[in-house]
Amino acid sequence: MSGQQRRALDEMLRHAPLDVGGDVTQARAVFHEMMTSIPLPADVTTAPGHLGGVPVVTVDTPGSDPSRVLLYLHGGAYAIGSAADAAGLAADVSRRCGARAICVDYRLAPEHPFPAAVDDALAAYRGLLDQNVPAEQIAFVGESAGGGLTAATLVAARDAGLPQPASATVFSPWADLTVSGTSATGKARLDPALTPEALHTRAHDYLGPTTATEPLASPIFADLTGLPPLLIQAGSHEILLDDALRLAARAADHDVPVQLQVWPQVPHVFQAFATLLDEADEALDSAAAFTRTHWARAAKATEDSAPDVTPVAAPDAVLQP
Repeated sequence: MSGQQRRALDEMLRHAPLDVGGDVTQARAVFHEMMTSIPLPADVTTAPGHLGGVPVVTVDTPGSDPSRVLLYLHGGAYAIGSAADAAGLAADVSRRCGARAICVDYRLAPEHPFPAAVDDALAAYRGLLDQNVPAEQIAFVGESAGGGLTAATLVAARDAGLPQPASATVFSPWADLTVSGTSATGKARLDPALTPEALHTRAHDYLGPTTATEPLASPIFADLTGLPPLLIQAGSHEILLDDALRLAARAADHDVPVQLQVWPQVPHVFQAFATLLDEADEALDSAAAFTRTHWARAAKATEDSAPDVTPVAAPDAVLQP
C-alpha cells in the first residue's frame, strides 16, 4: 500500500471546505457539492422512489441481480447528507456485490430528531419485506452515522418481530453519541475530517431531549442478541475508531458473528476513495466478498430447511369388475 496515497488523501481532507459541526444549512450544501463533484460512471443508473413511505434512491449497475438488495444508509452525522449524495459509494458497493442498492433518504436532524432516522430506516426495511423480498436476500450497508443507524435498525427490527437480513456491513460506524471513546481525543490530531466538538454538536441536534446512552441512538449500549453476521471496517486515523472496536466487542459478547477490520493510517470512511487509495479498493472487495458469502449461506440454509415436496407416485388404478 502506498504511503504517498495516504498522505495525499490526508492533505486533501484537511483542506476540504466541509465543517461537519458548523451551520447545518451550509454544511449540507458543501457536502452535497463535494459528493456530487465527481459524476457517476456512465453505466450507473439511479431512480428516485419510495419504500415503506420513505424516499429512496435505487442504484443499479450492470449485471446486478435484481433479486438481491443492499439497503444502504448514508452518513452525515444524522444532520447532513442524502440518498443521492451516497449514490457514488453505494454504486461501488453495488457493482462489487452484484446487487442493486437502495439508498434510504431518512429524515435529518435538527428538524427531525431521534427516533426519526430509525423509524424511516425500519419502515424502508419493512417495505422491502412487504414487497415479498426475502430477508435472506437483503443485506444492510451503512457508513458513519449510517453505520450506527444500521445496528440500531437491526435491533429495532428484531424487537418488532421482523426477520433479520443475511448480513450487515458498516464503514466507520458512529455508534456512541456520548462521544466517550478514548480515540475521540487520542486520535484527534490524526483525524483529518472529524473533531469531537463537531460530533457533540450533531449529537445534540439528533438527540434532542433523548439521553445519549439510548440504545437505539448509541447501539454500543444495545442488546445485539440475534443480529445477523456483522462486518465492521474502520481506519486507524479516525476519532471513531473506538466506536468500531466497542461495537465489535458488544456484538461478540452477544454471540453475533462479527468480523472487525482496521486499516492502518487511513481516515474516516476511507472506502469512499477507492480511485485514490489502494486500501479502499481492498476494503470494498472484502466487504463484497463478506456480503456475497452470507447471501449464499442464507440461501443454502433456506433450501435445507424447506419441506420435502418430492411427489409421491399415485397407486396403480384398481380395476372394478
